[in-house]
Amino acid sequence: MAVNFWQPEDGGLQQILQLLKESQSPDNATQRAVQQRLEELNKYPDFNNYLIFVLTKLTSEDEPTRSLSGLILKNNIRAHYEKFPPEVTDFIKQECLGSIGDPSPLIRATIGILVTTIVAKGSLENWPGLLPSLCQNLDSEDYNVCEGAFGALQKICEDSAELLDTEALNRPLNILIPKFLQFFKHNSAKIRSHAVACVNQFIIGRSQALMMHVDSFLENLFFLSTDEDSEVRKNVCRALVMLVEVRMDRLIPHINNLVEYMLMRTQDPDQSVALEACEFWLSLAEQPICKEVLTVHTERLIPVLIHGMKYSEIDIILLKGDVEDDETIPDKESDIKPRFHRSRTHSIGKTGEEQDGDDEDDGSMDDDALSDWNLRKCSAAALDVLANVFHDEILPVLLPILKELLFHQEWEIKESGILVLGAIAEGCMNGMMVHLPELIPYLITCLSDKKALVRSITCWTLSRYAHWVVGQPHELYLKPLMTELLKRVLDANKRVQEAACSAFATLEEEACTELVPYLGFILETLVYAFSKYQHKNLLILYDAIGTLADSVGHHLNRPEYISLLMPPLIEKWNILKDTDKDLFPLLECLSSVATALQSGFLPYCEPVFRRCVSLIEQTLNQDFAHFTNPEQFEAPDKDFMIVALDLLSGLAEGLESHIEALASSSNLLKLLYQCMQDPMPEVRQSSFALLGDLTKACFPHVKPFIGEFMPVLGANLNPEFISVCNNATWAIGELSIKAGEDMKPYVPVVLSRLIVIINRPNTPKTLLENTAITIGRLGLVCPQTVAPMLQQFIRQWCTSLRNIRDNEEKDSSFRGVCEMINLNPNGVVQDFIFFCDAIASWVSPKEDLKEMFFKILHGFKNQVGDENWTRFSDQFPPPLRERLAVQYGV
Repeated sequence: MAVNFWQPEDGGLQQILQLLKESQSPDNATQRAVQQRLEELNKYPDFNNYLIFVLTKLTSEDEPTRSLSGLILKNNIRAHYEKFPPEVTDFIKQECLGSIGDPSPLIRATIGILVTTIVAKGSLENWPGLLPSLCQNLDSEDYNVCEGAFGALQKICEDSAELLDTEALNRPLNILIPKFLQFFKHNSAKIRSHAVACVNQFIIGRSQALMMHVDSFLENLFFLSTDEDSEVRKNVCRALVMLVEVRMDRLIPHINNLVEYMLMRTQDPDQSVALEACEFWLSLAEQPICKEVLTVHTERLIPVLIHGMKYSEIDIILLKGDVEDDETIPDKESDIKPRFHRSRTHSIGKTGEEQDGDDEDDGSMDDDALSDWNLRKCSAAALDVLANVFHDEILPVLLPILKELLFHQEWEIKESGILVLGAIAEGCMNGMMVHLPELIPYLITCLSDKKALVRSITCWTLSRYAHWVVGQPHELYLKPLMTELLKRVLDANKRVQEAACSAFATLEEEACTELVPYLGFILETLVYAFSKYQHKNLLILYDAIGTLADSVGHHLNRPEYISLLMPPLIEKWNILKDTDKDLFPLLECLSSVATALQSGFLPYCEPVFRRCVSLIEQTLNQDFAHFTNPEQFEAPDKDFMIVALDLLSGLAEGLESHIEALASSSNLLKLLYQCMQDPMPEVRQSSFALLGDLTKACFPHVKPFIGEFMPVLGANLNPEFISVCNNATWAIGELSIKAGEDMKPYVPVVLSRLIVIINRPNTPKTLLENTAITIGRLGLVCPQTVAPMLQQFIRQWCTSLRNIRDNEEKDSSFRGVCEMINLNPNGVVQDFIFFCDAIASWVSPKEDLKEMFFKILHGFKNQVGDENWTRFSDQFPPPLRERLAVQYGV
């Protein structure tokens, strides 16, 4: 690269320095003016030369101004790099490499950020001299040059780890890894820390170059294990934690020393080191060898983890632990986390409930404001996972400590004891049961502790034992718990309100219809909270009300409950604008309420229906505008459309035929056809759920569109998108039942794909069940078309449906298969034992279905003769043989 001797003009330089000074002003108007001026200056190609010049050459200016110049350049590179003239790009690169060893740590760090930004935008291949130059600088006698080069390399390793291990660049890692390892013993702590941090970027990806040197890496890590620098110790701990996941085989020979070391580091005086070390227990718990390795250490480990669960002084300050009453203080918008809506998934017997994906983490503790991962959270999570590994075996160590903590005079210690009790709830439930009759009443008294942080953690811990509480006589624990928890829902402290609302939602899920006798009291409290809560907790309140509706179902449909619940929900609904993301949780809540209230929702359904249709239409229009003119129009947030589709599903499911008039006077089905073809899987998933619900509720309005819908449904039978495929399959089944033999032209479009899915290994259970149901339903309405394929799916069909409970969907599918067996008995001969087993899974089939089973079983028995039948039925497990003999006389 030729050396570029560009020099600034003095007038231009002074202008830019003036701008940099003004940009540090706290005044918003000045800031806006600066932003506008910067955008204008971007039209001049050598503007970026001025910026790099200020950063690297203008030592007369103060460091923050120079660094700011570099950061503005970084933003320009990110936004406009491809428009830079080659001579500007070359000048910036030249200046970066020339000043990598600037005496100022701040300037070196800024240059490192520039280097990695250029690499990210322009790729390493277009800067072939970069890595050789940085490597050469590592060997410099000048500390600043070595540190600056290492800082830049660390950022490149963080941002481009995969690139460094590719053929396209001749695998520079093969040279870099051994080079980095040489610096583990450097006399500067900063350099040692950089060296470890660089290598750490390649552990999880199992880079070949690192794996070749893994023993040398380990040896060097052990050498640094007692380093006096906390940043070095932190990076060493981080490396060892990742190696547990990637190369446990190499750690096994050293495992006892490693456990000893991590025990020590988990108690490191530097909290950030202790946190990295504490992650070790979380990683180790996932390894099969965990129990064997840790059994001898639990006596020392458990107290260390418990000690880490106490709030630190800084935690209490950050959490405003001394502020008790803050309910009247409005929330800052920054306190409110973004919400992500989960689309509806249909599954057998629980149509419309979310079945795929984990439940939201009920292990999330109270201190949400400290959403940063910290030692307390990590220690609690580690205790939780270890309780799930060792179960009651840790109780002899833990219970004496717990007893001391729970009844301690100091609130911080008592609070940590309550957290411990919650953390072990899942893993040690069996062993804890004998203590719960004493502990639960004690925890209920802690709900009125004078410290808000004690009240909030108590809510969480009690929710972890909700399952046990619900299983006991109500008078003993459930009623007092509910009474006190509802008082906490109305607490004067916002954190307690939040914890109580979340805990109550968990209690609702566990208790379900057991709560029906207390519904009036519960609703009065939750509705009163509407007038009391600030923004953030309102969103959690919607969830608690939605969960209540899911839990008690139609029991909510009483005039006195409706008149309590609906006015505040509709008031919020009317206040919120169509662009307000608070609509998401409110629409989710209304969806659950509509499904539960059924006809009780009728007075409210028209405005809700119209607004949902309008939200879908607005989103589709905005999406089209963005697609045709992306410069002028922003892409829409499709969650508005997804939530609206899901609420319409809730209405269709709850109101059934009452929705017909609304559907007929709207363009919903035309909009739905567009949504079904959206590129975003979650939109399609919710569209197919709504199609199925509308088919059940008002088929005459769906019928004219079947010819358009079926090819789209067929195209979405792709198990790569499990939830989309699942809902498309379910919708096809619902359409079959309603359309009858009109489905015949479409069977070829979908059947072969459904057969592929049902025979595919590792297909999730819900998708298998829905696929089997739909194949059976297609066979019911078009037996002549489906029966010839019977042999291709019958075994999988039987095994998929043997475990689901009796219901309408199972009934229709079995009728279909019986029809097909009558038309093609040879199709089932090889797998008849599976069909016998599937028949036996029925507890009480309807009489005419039972008659169909009887005819098929006896027909088969007569066909083969008594002797062959006996030989055949001797293969049955005894319960199956007995059941068929009793029920069907075979």
